[in-house]
Amino acid sequence: MIFSKACEYGIRAAIYVAQKGLKDERCSLKDISKQVGSPEAFTAKILQKLVRAAVIKSNKGAAGGFGVDAAIVKKIKLADIIIAIDGSVNERHCALGLERCSEDEPCPVHNKFKHIKRDLVAMIYNTTLYEMAHNFDVGKAFLKVKV
Repeated sequence: MIFSKACEYGIRAAIYVAQKGLKDERCSLKDISKQVGSPEAFTAKILQKLVRAAVIKSNKGAAGGFGVDAAIVKKIKLADIIIAIDGSVNERHCALGLERCSEDEPCPVHNKFKHIKRDLVAMIYNTTLYEMAHNFDVGKAFLKVKV
């Protein structure tokens, strides 16, 4: 269950936008791109996907930018972000990247990794965007921010 680079940037962008949004602040594309360390054009495509999935909001104009809907930020799960970017949470992904890894045909680490994968999937479906943004805001977590 490895995230694509776009998904990694999307998760970081959603956390950053939510953290700012919880303070009623909006973020520009340029700011988000800089803060998550992603090229601006690539970030724009990622943000479009997050807006279409209603993870974040976009407004045009002088008071525009990206933000969150405070009424639903506690309901948005990490899985929603992953699905918006990658299309699904790949629960069957082999730790070694093999296409044919299963209980019947296990890879060398399958039996040890399946328990970790089960816990990872549970975390993905239970962690909220609010929780991630709040932890970032109060200093319990960090995003690698390029300055």
